[in-house]
Amino acid sequence: MDMGDCPKYHNVALRADYETASQKKDFFYDLEAMEQLRHFVADADRKTEQARKRLAETQEEYSGDVAGKAEKVHELAEKIGEALAKAEQLGAEGLVDESMQLMSEIDILRKDKLTAEADYRASIPAAAYQQQKLRVCDVCCAYLGIHDNDRRLADHFGGKLHLGFIKIRETLKEFEAKAEDRRRERRDSYRSPRRDPEIDRERDRRRDRNRESQSDRGGSRDHKERMRRSNRSRSKERNRERRSRSKSGRRSRSRSKEHKSRDSR
Repeated sequence: MDMGDCPKYHNVALRADYETASQKKDFFYDLEAMEQLRHFVADADRKTEQARKRLAETQEEYSGDVAGKAEKVHELAEKIGEALAKAEQLGAEGLVDESMQLMSEIDILRKDKLTAEADYRASIPAAAYQQQKLRVCDVCCAYLGIHDNDRRLADHFGGKLHLGFIKIRETLKEFEAKAEDRRRERRDSYRSPRRDPEIDRERDRRRDRNRESQSDRGGSRDHKERMRRSNRSRSKERNRERRSRSKSGRRSRSRSKEHKSRDSR
């Protein structure tokens, strides 16, 4: 799969500056890269599915038992190819002991593959066995044959195309995990926003002052109410006194009139 040259500008110095600056501020460039990788992987998966449908239409379809045996041969061949590519990489890195240990495991896989191939050959006609049974690589959508030798499989699984697709898919998973962490942090910040302790203390002091002010206003209202009640009671007392003096004055005037009338007689 050839996509041509990358249209972006690549510079090692600018990349180092970005990595340093991104530690202090999030520029969200990885989200843009995630969308590009997601589109690329989706396109590769679509081509893989199309290739599988094409093989299903062109290749002879076997029964379930025979298809399972062919699938087992394919799986063992892929394991051998992946192990050979990894063993060569370990040898190139100077890890000879690890590489030799992996080669011992490859010998066991080869024996298992020979047994699986013999079982598969016995279940189909000889003419059908000579035909190449293909399958599609799930990672890079390349074609693999059931008769491919170990060397070709090692070249495939250790090749730039296959390893590049592995790197792309792994990077996409990392970007998606980071994006999910960002969304989770944003939701948490909305639910429980971070507060400055000094702001909280100032808010508490204002609340206390408001309570004291309300208490003072309530006390003054009580005092005024008591004063109004006291004034009303004193006013009532004065009215009673006036009425009492008025009655006593009328009685005294009536007595004086009676005395005068008696004297005149």
